[in-house]
Amino acid sequence: MPIPGNLLTTAMAVMPHKDVDRALAMALSLDIPFWPQLPLYSYYEDMYVQASEHFPGMVLDMQKRTLRFSMDRFMDEFEEAMTHFDEPEYFDISHTYSVVYHRFLELDLSGYAAIRGQLEGPISFGFNVKDEDDRPILFNDTVRPFMIEFMAKRINVQLARLKKKNPNAFMFVDEPGLQFLFNAMAGYSDQAAHRDLEIFFSMIERPRGVHLCGNPDWDFLLNLDLDILSLDVYSNGEIFSSYAPSIKRFLNRGGVLSWGMVPTNFEPFEKEDMKSLEIRLKTIWSVLGKHGIDMDFLLSRSLLSPATCCLVNPDGEKTVEKAFEFVERFSRKLRDDYGLE
Repeated sequence: MPIPGNLLTTAMAVMPHKDVDRALAMALSLDIPFWPQLPLYSYYEDMYVQASEHFPGMVLDMQKRTLRFSMDRFMDEFEEAMTHFDEPEYFDISHTYSVVYHRFLELDLSGYAAIRGQLEGPISFGFNVKDEDDRPILFNDTVRPFMIEFMAKRINVQLARLKKKNPNAFMFVDEPGLQFLFNAMAGYSDQAAHRDLEIFFSMIERPRGVHLCGNPDWDFLLNLDLDILSLDVYSNGEIFSSYAPSIKRFLNRGGVLSWGMVPTNFEPFEKEDMKSLEIRLKTIWSVLGKHGIDMDFLLSRSLLSPATCCLVNPDGEKTVEKAFEFVERFSRKLRDDYGLE
């Protein structure tokens, strides 16, 4: 199985660090490392900006740290973009758009159980980037189909590069915007999103999955054709466990869950300890067990991670680093408890 389980550790990519070496060291300290996204180091390292490279119509202002869309520019640049559509390197992330990505690719990553990359997904990208009328480009019926194919190509190219470094590489599609689909947002329904995401994932090589920190309709995600789902169970565990039948189907067809249980925000991190988080996580697993999900099987398809990204702690990167260290100790404790390798 390319994505290992047994409570090995990974984390989401956005980190508050301004020091590339320090951020990479933290990412490499986990069982399944990744290349960090460091928007405080450079706006080019922002997840939305990185996804926007070579996308026609983008208006990037590095001074104001804004990313906008111009339909006129899209029409002017579309033909040029199409001339490169069969060139894989055109869809990769350049040195300009991520120093960290290329530093990661220079490393020997062959000794890890797996490695991971990520890119912003089309739903969240389309919600976040707005046109001259302040309207999300996701609502634009001309732009959206192109965006879906464009982002799929970007993910496939990155995954291919990562697999050269480690054959067990996989990708997170970061989709924080999915939680907003279920708030009756005008212009784009959850049915349209499901249709578009089915098309999107049909274009993407495996293994691939979704990461988000919010609280969407979990049935929506668990019934997509994903290999892994990464979520914040520290905040959403009680709600998530109520979807036990869908979770069971997801696991039975080969899915892996990355349980985000260790908080990275300063206040909740300071009030928790190993015992409190262990009780919290095992309570969720107990609920799933009562719905017929075998514990050994669940653990074989489970990773452990921090709960969320965090850029706003008063102590900068210190609590995030503590959370990374904690999740490693937490993983070892649980693996000892359950007799996992």
